[in-house]
Amino acid sequence: MADIETIVIGAGVVGLATAAALAASGQEVVVLEREKTIGQGVSSRNSEVIHAGIYYAAGSLKAQLCVRGKTLLYRYCSERNIPYNRTGKLIVATGEGEIEALKTLQLKAFDNGVDDIDMISGSEAIALQPGLKCVAALNSPSTGIIDSHALMISLQADIEHHKGMVVCNSEVRCIDVKNKTLQIRLDDGSAVTAGKIINCCGLNAVPVARTLEEIDKATIPDAKFAKGNYFKLAVKAPFTQLIYPAPVVGGLGIHLTIDLAGQQRFGPDVEWLNEDHFDYQVDPSRANSFYAAIRNYWPDLPDNSLVPDYAGIRPKIVRNDTINIDFEFSTEQHHGVSGLINMYGIESPGLTSSLAIAEFVRDTLL
Repeated sequence: MADIETIVIGAGVVGLATAAALAASGQEVVVLEREKTIGQGVSSRNSEVIHAGIYYAAGSLKAQLCVRGKTLLYRYCSERNIPYNRTGKLIVATGEGEIEALKTLQLKAFDNGVDDIDMISGSEAIALQPGLKCVAALNSPSTGIIDSHALMISLQADIEHHKGMVVCNSEVRCIDVKNKTLQIRLDDGSAVTAGKIINCCGLNAVPVARTLEEIDKATIPDAKFAKGNYFKLAVKAPFTQLIYPAPVVGGLGIHLTIDLAGQQRFGPDVEWLNEDHFDYQVDPSRANSFYAAIRNYWPDLPDNSLVPDYAGIRPKIVRNDTINIDFEFSTEQHHGVSGLINMYGIESPGLTSSLAIAEFVRDTLL
């Protein structure tokens, strides 16, 4: 017999949401987190945007789970009084050559079931957001922002309400199989067995999966990491909506976000990192490229107004030397180990998708 019915590794927003869904369905659940408190990894270093579901290929997990997750997240926030703001977003074309890219995005949105996206003229966009420079824009009214920390606290409360536990300062050293039961060994030398294990530890999902000798190693992707730097704005921008440029390879371009306290910031850029060195410091010299990118759609950005703020790191997965841009859930039918789910590449829109991912995992396990 296992010590615990289900263990979730990682107390980020997706791990907490998954554990909450399993606990609510009657599972005995323990969440193991190596940091001293919840949400200290990828979940603490993002722009807290609730995405509409515009950017992702039709039929992809990101498309399905983002659109479903957005609906669940707005409902959950309303029910639990979690702060959020349905700000809306403009995705702008700053030249005629980018209009086709916006049309392609609009078609993607329609394919994904996002039917509230409108193409508007440059003059209409500028009327909505004076100070903007563009020739056309996509208007996404269902995009918003959220207090992600309040969300995670609420999810932890849900877990505990259903008799689950979140145990911090518990770093997983390895997973193995003992007497046909999954076993986790912790960094302090202790061990615990579980009927089911969900590897949901973000940047460390691939290294943790590789510790299991019994797994088919061919099913484990290579890891690649994209650092995104953010700069906060020392002055006040004239915008009340989120402003995004046309997307770029590896990200959505340097865009303007606004948090619930009203702080405006720009980011992220894309800086590829070595797997063994995660540096969260923001190099002030990177602001030079930010000024150039932002002034494409906000020409009046003042000199010396960008202040280094924070950086996040997005876990990418690589197969056959190609970055897989979708989420990946590796189950027994893929890797051959009963009771184990490995979650790879859980990056944006992971926050938006979190409650839908939780549904997906619950329905896979139960």
